Amino acid sequence: MTLITGIVKPVSEIKLEPGSTVSISNISWQEFETLLQEMGEKRASRIAYSHNTLQIMVPLPEHEKPNDIISDIVKTLLKAKGIRYEPFGSTTFKREGMAGIEPDASFYIQNCQRMIGRRRLEPDDPPPDLAIETDVTSKTTIEAYKAIECPEVWVYNQSKLTIYLLQDGEYVTAQKSPIFPEQAIAEIIPRVVERAWQVGTSQALAEFEEAIAESGS
Repeated sequence: MTLITGIVKPVSEIKLEPGSTVSISNISWQEFETLLQEMGEKRASRIAYSHNTLQIMVPLPEHEKPNDIISDIVKTLLKAKGIRYEPFGSTTFKREGMAGIEPDASFYIQNCQRMIGRRRLEPDDPPPDLAIETDVTSKTTIEAYKAIECPEVWVYNQSKLTIYLLQDGEYVTAQKSPIFPEQAIAEIIPRVVERAWQVGTSQALAEFEEAIAESGS
């Protein structure tokens, strides 16, 4: 008689290749919190949790280049407009008992002053004013952003930028960003990212910064 037993292995010990995504269902909020502690903060993976489903994603190396470029574009535009901001990177944003998400990049803009000096998020802190994802974004990811009530999410995927705005509890796509209403963001970002692959990141960003300075935007 052969006895078959299940093998229990901590999520923190699961090794995923770059570009991999794994979804685990029936995860309670307490289990999610425990898994976050097990996985630690210094890791390459990103997580999304919503409706008792945990998704763990490991980005490909080429995923990081567009992420850095888009973040630099945001900073350049904010500086040109004289707007203060606080970047919060891939901080874990949570809504107690409901959802958790780690953007590839995030910014506090309207709520900048409130978040200055914040080393760890407090339970009553607002979500970031802008979150950026630079890879395939699943339903779990979008639902998590909806739960934390992030007002604006940019998703860059396959050389296309999609702008999501939260309206009446649901995301709608938009052609322009309310943060930069005078800029054709959905056109600018793919163009600068593609330029960076051709001539290098520093030159592409330098060209963009020069164009912004000349336009006075």
